[in-house]
Amino acid sequence: MIGIILNDNGFEQDIRELLMAFYPGETFTHEPAEAEGARLTVTGLTEAGRFDLTVREREGRTLNDRAKTDGSDRLETKNKIKRLLYGLLKELTGRELPWGTLTGIRPTKIALTRLSEGLSCEEISDYMKKTYLASQEKIDLSIEIAAREKELLADVDYEKGYSLYVGIPFCPTTCLYCSFTSYPISKWEAKVDEYLDALFLELDYVAEKMKGRPLDTIYFGGGTPTSLSASHLERLVHKVKTTFDFGAVKEWTVEAGRPDSITREKLQVLKKYGITRISINPQTMKQETLDLIGRRHTVEMVKDRFYMARDLGFDNINMDLIVGLPEEGPEDVAHTMEEIKKLNPDSITVHSLAIKRAARLNMFKEQYENLKITNTQEMIDLTADCARQMGQEPYYLYRQKNMAGNFENVGYARPGKACIYNILIMEEQQTIIACGAGTTTKVLFPAENRLERVENVKAVDQYIARIGEMLERKEKMLAKSEM
Repeated sequence: MIGIILNDNGFEQDIRELLMAFYPGETFTHEPAEAEGARLTVTGLTEAGRFDLTVREREGRTLNDRAKTDGSDRLETKNKIKRLLYGLLKELTGRELPWGTLTGIRPTKIALTRLSEGLSCEEISDYMKKTYLASQEKIDLSIEIAAREKELLADVDYEKGYSLYVGIPFCPTTCLYCSFTSYPISKWEAKVDEYLDALFLELDYVAEKMKGRPLDTIYFGGGTPTSLSASHLERLVHKVKTTFDFGAVKEWTVEAGRPDSITREKLQVLKKYGITRISINPQTMKQETLDLIGRRHTVEMVKDRFYMARDLGFDNINMDLIVGLPEEGPEDVAHTMEEIKKLNPDSITVHSLAIKRAARLNMFKEQYENLKITNTQEMIDLTADCARQMGQEPYYLYRQKNMAGNFENVGYARPGKACIYNILIMEEQQTIIACGAGTTTKVLFPAENRLERVENVKAVDQYIARIGEMLERKEKMLAKSEM
């Protein structure tokens, strides 16, 4: 346990998130009495014009430092406090974090914003080094990706255009690390038609509300959309194809993520309706790990479904991988990457394992506490080198809390095969209307440089029963965007 005792809680979240980066999995207390027995206690005192910080180990050193602060600039004050804390934690632990004080999920947004403002790569690099203490390697990666994002988004209409996300909250099974809104399809098959009926009401509303605005990208996620039967899948894609204006659509992605959910008939449905991009996601090519994490498919099944998709003419196939899976080390990552190279997909997305609160791996810690979870720069570099050997370049990046090794998720793609939707959702550059249980609509107000969110309920039965309320929530937000 770590104690955080502050006389002003305005920066508590920033302090806590940086502590989580140094001490993953720790719990926190704000009670002085409980903090007395904590492994580490951070005490912060805000006074006029300065911030005093003390870090005390239960059985070890006590370090302190202070910084002048100007309360009129909250962002600069926050960054000063985080640099102050970072310096003390670095001294205590002997560790440096690859991303320095950056704890947000969109580090490339910093570089992209400044590129758009006309700053040079050198100026951006100096700024990120000074402000966030990030490593040169991560700074260079951020700038490279930001420059590529800027080029890829050059012809996207931010103000009038929008993207559509369709959520299918069903999966064959729930993976050990997963916290997404998803339900076993075997238990919900009898409710799929009712779910689609409700979803179609929402799609009809969105199509009418957004009429006249260009639709740039469409993304079917979840869950696993291909958990649906071929007939249900056809009903869904036909609905979208006949309801929306496809005149400006640049890409249509369907997550066919779980190989055990894919059949030739389903792929034929997707091909028939013009889906341009699919994902077939092994996560790892080590069978023992697949069994451990609850993936009910084999390595051979991954290969079979990939070649099946190629045979049907899919020329933009992504594969998701996870680095830091339980009991895997550098040799396992190297093996996975060699197998992926043989398949030669058009893009790969490399995730660093992030253990969310709602994941079974976290909810049942006692059951899995002896599992070894390792992620190192060597393992990350293996994936990056392999991607570049396949002619793929990094084009988007994001981070999550509780990531193994405090690294990042990176998408790589061959030229012309990058997923525009992935960039738009991460960089928050466009309104994204999301339909389905557990989805979040993000409405952009460009003139004010801000974003507002509208959430749908997560439970499938509640979504079906309250679909009218979901439409009302969207109506209130979209009416504001028209003002």
